[in-house]
Amino acid sequence: MRGFPFSRVTDDVKLGQNVVIHGFVNLYACEIGDNTALGAFVEVQRNARIGRNCKISSHTFVCEGVTIEDEVFIGHGVCFINDKHPRATNEAGMPQTAADWEVIPTIVRKGASIGSNATILCGVEIGANALVGAGAVVTKDVPPGHVAYGVPAVSRPREDAKR
Repeated sequence: MRGFPFSRVTDDVKLGQNVVIHGFVNLYACEIGDNTALGAFVEVQRNARIGRNCKISSHTFVCEGVTIEDEVFIGHGVCFINDKHPRATNEAGMPQTAADWEVIPTIVRKGASIGSNATILCGVEIGANALVGAGAVVTKDVPPGHVAYGVPAVSRPREDAKR
């Protein structure tokens, strides 16, 4: 384990240059790009990728199958989901294993921002420079330069979007 006080960073994590890791962070078998900052109580699971120059705020959960491109802002308490049919057991009534379900990927494109406490369901793409409002539940793609808000989230073009 690397020397990150009060955090768990396994040896199979690929860290870029100048990555900032605050306390109580769990990282395993993932990739974090240069100049990215991870707030306290963030977890990034195996096979998740976070690009360069990102800010991942505290209490955020980035699960397996999530790709976050460069220059993305993730607010406090954002939760990504990677399974459309979560269950504790398989059809035989035994605890599920990796063979019993499929990771469904999600991608957040360059320059997007996701507000605090948003939930991002699997299989969606959040477009470049899109904005997801605080508390939104994203169930479908958000086009580039759009703002998405509500439960379930609806989107419209951003008036202030970088093009």
